[in-house]
Amino acid sequence: MSDNPSTTAKEIKMLVLDVDGVMTDGGLYYDDLGRITKRFNVQDGLGIKMAQACDLELAVLTGLTSQAVETRIMELGIRHYFHGFTHKIPVIRKLCADTGIGMDQTAYLGDDWVDAGPMLHVGFPMAVANAQPEIKDIALWTSSCSGGHGAVREAIMFILRAQNKYHGQWKKWTDPGD
Repeated sequence: MSDNPSTTAKEIKMLVLDVDGVMTDGGLYYDDLGRITKRFNVQDGLGIKMAQACDLELAVLTGLTSQAVETRIMELGIRHYFHGFTHKIPVIRKLCADTGIGMDQTAYLGDDWVDAGPMLHVGFPMAVANAQPEIKDIALWTSSCSGGHGAVREAIMFILRAQNKYHGQWKKWTDPGD
């Protein structure tokens, strides 16, 4: 792994995302029936769609189980979704083996101590702006956006820029389609 985030990002083939504090703001919202709901960012969602269009493999790995998260994962078409795992390293190792993508070709975006293990074992550890200090210390790259507020999109854009795929995505959105 290079100390240069852009150089490392060029080699990334898969991005693994934590949920609470990364895809969401980390808050737990309860409805009148006591069910937990979560807040997701639509800009992150579009970033995920752009990553998929550029063949960047995506996975979501969370320690909790939530119907709201499952619904969002299905909406976004993310094929690799693992929930209820607090020990994440074995899950990522198996995912890498199953996809044929090396751990060194994998990025992980995290925010809290439960993410430290995976971040120490992948090729490109990434943190959200409001991550715990120890997580930021592990990260090779840290977003300027907080979790649930565009950090996923920012991480994806960083990888796509490093791989020279960003402008192709921008062109798709700015081309008049004539």
